[in-house]
Amino acid sequence: MTNLTPNSSFSVTLRLQIPNRVGMLATVTQAIATSGGNLGRIDLIEQSRQQSIRDLTVDAASTEHAEKIFQSVKELNDITVLDVYDRTFNLHRGGKISIASRIPLKSVSDLAMAYTPGVGRVCKAIAENPEDVYNFTIKRNTVAIVTDGSAVLGLGNLGAAAALPVMEGKAMLFKEFAGIDAFPICLDTQDTDEIVKAVKDIAPVFGGVNLEDIAAPRCFEIEKRLQSELDIPIFHDDQNGTAIVTLAALLNALKLVQKSIANIRIVINGAGAAGIAVARLLRKAGAEQIWMCDSKGIISTNRTDINEEKQEFAVKAQGTLGGATQGADVFIGLSGPGLLTPEMVKGMTKDAIIFAMANPIPEIQPELVPPNVVVMATGRSDYPNQINNVLAFPGVFRGALDCRAKMITTTMCLEAASAIASLVLPTDLHKEHIIPSVFDQRVSGAVASAVKQAAREEGIAQG
Repeated sequence: MTNLTPNSSFSVTLRLQIPNRVGMLATVTQAIATSGGNLGRIDLIEQSRQQSIRDLTVDAASTEHAEKIFQSVKELNDITVLDVYDRTFNLHRGGKISIASRIPLKSVSDLAMAYTPGVGRVCKAIAENPEDVYNFTIKRNTVAIVTDGSAVLGLGNLGAAAALPVMEGKAMLFKEFAGIDAFPICLDTQDTDEIVKAVKDIAPVFGGVNLEDIAAPRCFEIEKRLQSELDIPIFHDDQNGTAIVTLAALLNALKLVQKSIANIRIVINGAGAAGIAVARLLRKAGAEQIWMCDSKGIISTNRTDINEEKQEFAVKAQGTLGGATQGADVFIGLSGPGLLTPEMVKGMTKDAIIFAMANPIPEIQPELVPPNVVVMATGRSDYPNQINNVLAFPGVFRGALDCRAKMITTTMCLEAASAIASLVLPTDLHKEHIIPSVFDQRVSGAVASAVKQAAREEGIAQG
């Protein structure tokens, strides 16, 4: 497999004491380059006539690669490594989010209104008219990010505590991209009934619930039950967020190869929560030929080992992933690293589309795809066409909260995907630009508007 590109997720800072002589810093930078590191900032901390102390920021491709870079610098004559720290761990130290008051408390009168006795009047008003909770509390702009830690990123069942850094990051994205206050709720149970009860019990505080990193097939039942038993939108981002952004990217990719979604054959590798949701939304968007594969190959009508969700997409064909890709137009990977080989891709159509979205290592490295691939996308930020859920979920919730939608429907998801795709103008569309940047400030507003319009047309908006 091709070596991964150095990136900031494996970034380190080296604090070095360097003799103040011509060429000494160049010796250090050469050692870093020879080790495959990507040199970033160089900061001068102290300097005397004899020596200097500098901080060098270096991107690596993995923890092992970072250690190799450190050792190569440590072995240099006359260079002293004073300190080394992992920038990612340093960023997380103490947590990434906090709670801040919206209103300053500067006087006794402020305190009397914000808390006792004045707050009692507001409590009574809500008791008399429960709808006032949206007017006088945080509920109207607050989302619970709920997980059981059973499917954390691509790392597996790490448990509730280990899932917390991801949920904190999700809360940051909600605030940064949509102005929504979100809070991580990491439940120390993986029992479906207990999860449903816990979410229902805390629901009075929140205007919506974002389910996150809950393993399939349990996640399907949890989402379905919560949506039927609560009157606030429930959204499993690993399913629906992934599906929305994948569809948006595919709509634009198909424009480049001048094909209709109804006439192509799509292979989806990975039949977990994301794979099933993507397949469902693509089918609603008009896809008629979807071959889904899991670790045992094509999900065939002849197999007896598939669950209810997989049975929705069982086809008459049988065989391996390699067989499924022969003559296929599109490959969508939601599985694991290196599972798609160049030989498999060569068997696809001459204008193939590859979405290899396994993270951090995709199903096939972009450097390895053969010439018949017209569009290549991954889930990584260091390659073109990053398919990232942050393009969807902030705007989806912004729209749902603003119109007080009771739920998030398939139509709302379809409209969200269309809104994302439309932001790439025909004049800007090309094989390395099929999807907007996650930092495109138009995205959240466009998605929110599309979601609100769909909710109102479906009659599920309450405000």
